[in-house]
Amino acid sequence: MATSAQTVVAHARARTAAASATVRRKQGFQHGGWFVAPFLALFALFVIWPLLRGVYLSFTDANISGEGASFVGLDNYREALNDAAMWDALGHSAYFTLLVVPCITVLAFLLAMLAHHIEHATWLWRLCFFAPFLLPSTVAANMWQWLFTQGIGLVNETFGLQTPWLTDKSYAMLAIVITTLWWTVGFSFLLYLAALQGIPGHLYEAAKLDGANAWHRMVHITLPLLRNITGLVIALQILASLQLFDQAVVMMDFGPGPELSTRSFVQYTLEQGFTSYRVGYASAMSIIFFVLIAAVALTRMWLLRTREEGTR
Repeated sequence: MATSAQTVVAHARARTAAASATVRRKQGFQHGGWFVAPFLALFALFVIWPLLRGVYLSFTDANISGEGASFVGLDNYREALNDAAMWDALGHSAYFTLLVVPCITVLAFLLAMLAHHIEHATWLWRLCFFAPFLLPSTVAANMWQWLFTQGIGLVNETFGLQTPWLTDKSYAMLAIVITTLWWTVGFSFLLYLAALQGIPGHLYEAAKLDGANAWHRMVHITLPLLRNITGLVIALQILASLQLFDQAVVMMDFGPGPELSTRSFVQYTLEQGFTSYRVGYASAMSIIFFVLIAAVALTRMWLLRTREEGTR
C-alpha cells in the first residue's frame, strides 16, 4: 500500500512539474513574442512577401508596369535554361568566384598572421587592413576605375605599363578581381584575426619545447585550429562572389564590359527586368539563381555536418 501511494504521489508530482513547465514556456513565449514580433513583421514584409511574389511572377509574362500579366506556366523557366546569354553570365560569375575565393582566403590569413604577430602599432596595421571594407561599393569601384584607366591611371604609370585594364576582355575581369580583393579582404581578415587570438598560447609553448619550428607550429597547430573559420570564410565568399554586381557595373560605366566579358548573372537579370521590361522572365531567372545559392549553402552545411560526425 505504501509503495502504491508513493507511486501515485510521484506521478502527481511529475504531472504537476510538466504542467508548470508548459505554463512557463507559454508565458515565456507570450512575453518574448512581443520582442520578436517587429522583426518577424519586417522579415515577412521585405523577404517572405517579395520571394512569394517573385515566384508567382515567374509563372507569368508580366512586364514592368504589372498590367495585363497572364499565366504562362513553365515557359519562362524553359526559356531561361535554353538562354545562352544567361549561361554566359553565370559562367562569368562562376569564373569571378573561382578567382576571388582562393585569393581572398589566403590573403586574409596572411594579413591576420602579420597583424597578430606585429608588436608595434598593432592598431594601425589592423585599421589599415580592415578600413577598405568600410567603404561603399561605389566609392571603391570609382577609385579603382580611375587607378586602372589607361593613360592617366596610377597603376600603369607606377609600373610602366600600357595595359588596357578596362577596355580589353582579357584584363577587365582581372581588374574587378583586384578591386574586390582590396575592398573586401578586411572582413575575412577580421574573422581570421579573432580566431588566431582565441588559440591558447600554451599550445605553441609546448610545441617550442618539443623542438617545433615556426613552420611546424603553423601547419600542425594554427591551420588545424582555424579549419572551421576557413570553411566559414570560403562559404561566405562563395555566396558573396556569386552575387557579383556593384563593382563590375560601376567600373564598366554601367555596361556589360568589353565584349560582354564582365556581365554577371545578377546584371543580366536586371537587364531583362528593367531594360527589356520582362519582369516575369527576370523573376524566373532570379528563382533559378536562388536555387543555386541555396544549393551551395546546403552543400556547405552537409559537408560541415559530415566532417563533424567523422571526427567523433
